[in-house]
Amino acid sequence: MSVLVFGHKNPDTDSICAAIAVADLKSKLGLDCKPVTQGELTPESKFVLDKFGLSAPETVTSVAGQKVILVDHSDLAQSPDDLKEAEILGIIDHHKLGDVTTPNPLECWIWPVGCTCTVIKAMYDFYGVELPKNIAGAMLCAILSDTVIFKSATCTEDDKKACEALAGIAGVSDITSLGMEMFKVKSAVDKDTPRDLIFRDYKDFSMGGSKVGIGQLEVVDLSIVEPVKDALYEEMKKVKEEGGRNAVYLMLTDIMKEGTELLVLADDPEPVKKAFGKPVEGTSVWLDGVMSRKKQVVPNFEKAYG
Repeated sequence: MSVLVFGHKNPDTDSICAAIAVADLKSKLGLDCKPVTQGELTPESKFVLDKFGLSAPETVTSVAGQKVILVDHSDLAQSPDDLKEAEILGIIDHHKLGDVTTPNPLECWIWPVGCTCTVIKAMYDFYGVELPKNIAGAMLCAILSDTVIFKSATCTEDDKKACEALAGIAGVSDITSLGMEMFKVKSAVDKDTPRDLIFRDYKDFSMGGSKVGIGQLEVVDLSIVEPVKDALYEEMKKVKEEGGRNAVYLMLTDIMKEGTELLVLADDPEPVKKAFGKPVEGTSVWLDGVMSRKKQVVPNFEKAYG
């Protein structure tokens, strides 16, 4: 039985590409692995896989009785509900260490970088395994996506160096053009329902006893989401109620202006002011320079809710 390799719920491009890459690496090292996903692919992820000729991983929501490797997360809330009934062999991630625990030792690569695929590039180098051209291209795209083409506060020199190396392997001559091509796909909102847009890149968090959901839409211009903003807010109300959440926030991130309009739906909006020093005006607040949920939003809210 193959070891299942998967990223978090509502998978982004890093989760998908990391699963594919780790399964390839581990299989070449003698451990039969299979990349899978917990949910549907985003338009950006589909674009990346199509561009580099890779197949979409199978969707799996139950892992009881399986051996697994987690990528791009280490939180129980982001894992399959029956993860405790599986055997975790490894974790490869770039987020803070979550609440997953294991009864046995495991291989663990968790680095303070902008993307899981940056860590995986180092793993290929460490083990002396050759990276396939198509997987290198997909990993390059994942890093460009997670670091917002190097503009995000999460971006490190390691991410930039990994991109240069991966671009050479994949035969990509213009990294910035590839990134912009991806973000144009990512910016498209007209073909998805408001619910799909909210959950395109969404995570739930437990903060000081409150259940807080934070989604993010990254676009090349905020005017793109203006026609659907009201519909997004109405759908946020349903998401908040049905999940018993205390708050739902949606980051509308403009990658060109390098800032975020935060849509706010909360039992108490005071944590927003505590977190960012600005009150909510109407249903939102503009956060200049804020582009990263992981580094600029979640830590601020954890302190505010704490």
